[in-house]
Amino acid sequence: MQNSEIPEISVIIPVFNAAPFLQESIESILNQSYSNFELIILNDKSTDESLEIIKKLQAKDNRIIIIDKEQNVGPANLRNEGINATKGTYIALMDADDIAAPTRFEKQIAIFKNNPEIGVCGTWFTFFGSEKNKIIKHNTNHDTIKVSFLHSCNIGNPTVMFKKEVLSDLKFDNDYVPVEDYDLWSRLLAKTNFYNIPESLLDYRQHNNNISKTKIDNVNRAVRNVKINQLQNLGIDSTDPKIDFYLNTVSFKKRLSPEEITETINASKFLLSQNEKLGYFNSEVLQKHITKNLIRTVRNAGSYNLSFFKHLKNNEKQLFQKVNLLDKIIIYFKSLAG
Repeated sequence: MQNSEIPEISVIIPVFNAAPFLQESIESILNQSYSNFELIILNDKSTDESLEIIKKLQAKDNRIIIIDKEQNVGPANLRNEGINATKGTYIALMDADDIAAPTRFEKQIAIFKNNPEIGVCGTWFTFFGSEKNKIIKHNTNHDTIKVSFLHSCNIGNPTVMFKKEVLSDLKFDNDYVPVEDYDLWSRLLAKTNFYNIPESLLDYRQHNNNISKTKIDNVNRAVRNVKINQLQNLGIDSTDPKIDFYLNTVSFKKRLSPEEITETINASKFLLSQNEKLGYFNSEVLQKHITKNLIRTVRNAGSYNLSFFKHLKNNEKQLFQKVNLLDKIIIYFKSLAG
């Protein structure tokens, strides 16, 4: 990219003490087959050699722009500042310890050019590092991605590229760290179509410093709030006394009691009727997601008794028919024992 040329893509990498992996990560971006981009690297007051590594690479490649923070502001605020500094039509996210495949940008740009309705494009990715390589294959179709978000984040944050215009006034929210990406994308789903390229175009490094492993309580609380926020699209208020049953409907929970499962099934009927009225989710995809979830919930109940078995068989026939025969037999014998 020449200095006078406006970049089509702006890439944002937040950095905090990432020295061991940083050069490999940045070079995987600089070596992209698609080259018309600026690379904004935000250093969050690192105390290791991160800044020196970035400066050394900047001396060789004028596409790198450094924003060096005097105070540590955290990843959500850092990404927001990066987004505000961008010149590109598209914004690509990247983490300081991951490795992008050389054709990642080329393939994502092609998706946008050929599908104007798509505003956010992720890719499959491969976990590597502390465990054996494992490809994470997220859903590709927008309606399915949208419903899947009720259970978990269905797009890999460092694989994301999006049209800057679709973001409008939305931004990463520091209150949701370390799942600020799950929060932002769940809100953006209402504004534009999502797509995941069904090919691994990023190596996602797993190591013991991953934030989500060290702050598990914060993660659980933030994830719960993101799910509750999405239920508001179906007219469910966060203060609703049945909120846990609505959550159980869309996000699997083990070892529920027969009473809790009955309440969850009732909650599912209300959610589905609300969606018929409001049309927020694809009704067929939502129905399929909830049914699959309820079957898992019944199979993994904390206890069983005969009245619960009879209730399922007589009052929840539609659901009970979809439980396979072997599971029905197991549930029946467990109910006798209970």
